[in-house]
Amino acid sequence: MNTLKNANESTPSEVYQAGYREGYRYGGCQAILARIPPQISGKTNIRVLYIPQGFEAIDQGMSDALQQLAAECIIATPDKMLEAARNCRPDLVIVMNGLHVFPADHVAHIRMIRQMGIKTAVWFVDDPYFTDETVELSVSYDVVFTHEQDCVSFYKEAGCSQVYYLPLAVSPNTFAPVRTTIEQQFDICFIGNAFWNRVELFDQLEPFLQDKKVIIAGGHWDRLKRYDQMSRFIRIGWVPVPETVAYYNGSRIVINLHRPTSAGSDNHNGRGLSGSSINPRTYEISACGTLQITDIRSDLLRYYRPGYDIETFQDVGDLQSKIDYYLQHEQERLAIAWRSLWTTRQYHTFVHRVRQLFEFVL
Repeated sequence: MNTLKNANESTPSEVYQAGYREGYRYGGCQAILARIPPQISGKTNIRVLYIPQGFEAIDQGMSDALQQLAAECIIATPDKMLEAARNCRPDLVIVMNGLHVFPADHVAHIRMIRQMGIKTAVWFVDDPYFTDETVELSVSYDVVFTHEQDCVSFYKEAGCSQVYYLPLAVSPNTFAPVRTTIEQQFDICFIGNAFWNRVELFDQLEPFLQDKKVIIAGGHWDRLKRYDQMSRFIRIGWVPVPETVAYYNGSRIVINLHRPTSAGSDNHNGRGLSGSSINPRTYEISACGTLQITDIRSDLLRYYRPGYDIETFQDVGDLQSKIDYYLQHEQERLAIAWRSLWTTRQYHTFVHRVRQLFEFVL
C-alpha cells in the first residue's frame, strides 16, 4: 500500500513531472480563456440593494455582476437592510436566501420595504434542503427565484404570484485557473460536508483510493465507517475559498456528489421535495478547468454534455472505472477539463444570471 508523500519526500523526477504537467494544464486553460470574447453589456437603469447571505463565492459573484449591470448597486448586511432601504430608496431589493444569518424580524422588514413602494425579490439557492423555512418566507416577497426547478410549482402553490427558475452560476473572479504547487496537487479531490450519501460512497471507495493521492475536505467526515483507513486523506473543517480553488486546480479529477434531499438531521425538507437541479460546485469545479465526475441530476444536460465537458457516474463501480480510465488517459482528461472551462465561462457566470433576473423583474 502506498502512502501520500509531501513535497519534501518527492524525488527530483517527481517534482519535475508535476511541474511540467501543471504548466501544460495551466497553459491550456489560458489558451481557452483567450478564445472567449469579453462580456460586453450596458447597464440597466435600475438601482439595486443587495443583501448577501454569507456564501462567499455566491455573494462575490452577485456583487460583481450587479456592479457591472445595474446603474447602482448598494450592499448591506441583513441587519441593516431596512435602514439601507429607507436611506437609499432603491428600485429593487434582492435578498440572497434569507436564511441562517437573517434577523428574526426580517419578514416584517421586507413588508415595510414593500410598503415604501420598493420591489423585493429573494433567490433561494439552498432548495429543496430548507423548504420548511423558505415556504414561510417566500410569500413575503414580490418575486421569488429558486435554483431548483422542482420547487417552482411548490412556491406557486404556497401563494407566490411570481416564481422563476434561475440556475446557479460561478464568479470567474473567484473560481478560475491558477497555478498550483506540488502540495496542492492530487489525483482525486472531494470538498464538501459528509452528508450520509457521501459517507456511503467513500466508505465503498476506501480500498480503491488507498494507492492514490487523495484529499477529502469538509465537516463531519468522522462519520465514515472506515475513518481510520481514510483519515490520512481527510482535512476536517471548512476550507477557505482560495484553498478550494487551489485544490480544484491541482487535482486531476474532482468528484461531485449532490447532497440527498430526504428529510432528516441534514435537511429541513419535511415535504420530501425532489431535487433535479445542479449545485454551485458543478460550475465552480468546471470554472477551474478541471475534470469533474458528478452524479447525475436531470437538469445537468441543460448546461453540460457528459463525455464532452463533464463526466458522470451512476454508481461506485462506474465511478471507479472512470477514475481509472481518466488517470491513464491524460489527453482525454485535459480535453474535457478545458472544454468545461470554455462552457462555464461562456454561459454560466453570475453576469449571465443577473441579466436573466433583470428580464424577469423589469
